[in-house]
Amino acid sequence: MALNIKVGPIGLLDMLKFANLDKDRDKVINAAPAKEITANFPINNFAKSQHPDYQKFVIDEIIDHTSAGAKTFVLKRADGKTASYFRAGQYISLKLPIGDSVVSRPYSISSSPKWAFEGKVAVTVKTNPGGFAADWMLTNFKVGDEVIGSEGLGNFCYESYRDANHVIALAGGSGITPFLSMAYAIRDGIEDFKLTILFGSRNEEAILFKKEFDEICAVTDKVKVVHVLSNEEKEGYEHGFITAELIQKYAGNEPYSIFICGPEAMYRFVQKEVVKLQLDKKYVRQEFLGATKTVWEQPGYPKEAKDKVFKLTVKQGDKEIVCDCNANEPILVAVERAGIKAPSRCRAGECGWCRSRVISGEVFVPEETDGRRWADKQSSEIHPCASFALSDLTIVVPGEYF
Repeated sequence: MALNIKVGPIGLLDMLKFANLDKDRDKVINAAPAKEITANFPINNFAKSQHPDYQKFVIDEIIDHTSAGAKTFVLKRADGKTASYFRAGQYISLKLPIGDSVVSRPYSISSSPKWAFEGKVAVTVKTNPGGFAADWMLTNFKVGDEVIGSEGLGNFCYESYRDANHVIALAGGSGITPFLSMAYAIRDGIEDFKLTILFGSRNEEAILFKKEFDEICAVTDKVKVVHVLSNEEKEGYEHGFITAELIQKYAGNEPYSIFICGPEAMYRFVQKEVVKLQLDKKYVRQEFLGATKTVWEQPGYPKEAKDKVFKLTVKQGDKEIVCDCNANEPILVAVERAGIKAPSRCRAGECGWCRSRVISGEVFVPEETDGRRWADKQSSEIHPCASFALSDLTIVVPGEYF
């Protein structure tokens, strides 16, 4: 059957119509009444509540884990509303006004996602000798203080389409917090997978959340915790470090995924052990390592730069500030110390929230925390949270969002 299609002539008239398209459009727009959009769309309001620019909390409770050198801060929405929902394993970024500086720090959430409906979220902070934010929080935070935080962030979560049904979690120190949230989620019926945690501690007294995990394990057989003590041999505990042999002992014969979270020294050790297991890459997941504390040990780092102090010029809007920047620390630390409110979230080179442009100077970006896109590298963009100065430096930093 033949199709009856009319084709208009292509000529001067068509070209004139095309050239006048934007003018005709502007006439229609200008002729329309200038009404303010006042419609209240429920779906937009819900999206805003779940992905707010920030959440204002007050410290509702402080739980002291004295023997482990840590405290849990229970944060509650100041306006009494439900908190932004989060996945077990995610973190929130807190804004901390410390002296003349405003710094951000990401902390894994240690409470059940169920708490969000009560307007609450908990983070656990462990002492960090020589650190800046952690010890300040442990010393200064008190019930009733206001805290600004983000929504739940990060992708360190269980996904059934990618991960095996049995997860072997390797944890050390405060790296146990995302796994506590996962264990709560399994207990509460929010997540459905088998979780075996190999938790490294120095000794029995230093174990964080032992009581909480004992209570969870008592009500669900899907969660198992194996404590590995490095400095103490005691009945009922494994002794030494988390090795490939120990992982295989508790993995059994079924398929499993590896999730890793802990301090830098632990990452360095267990990563070598996990390689021995010869798992497909998709079955090995780890929380952000964070910026290295020993950048001079990274491959390709020019050793002569260690301990040097450079001049850092920071341009932000119409402001220009010059400050010192130690080669041993991430550029973002120097920016915050100078009192500049810079955007950041993960502080591990991954999310790109702090993306800034280098105008002049040299930087070193460790390969293991280089989360930049290809285009960013071509246009001299860096993530200052995980980049280190190698010379005097000038950078453009975006303004903070809250």
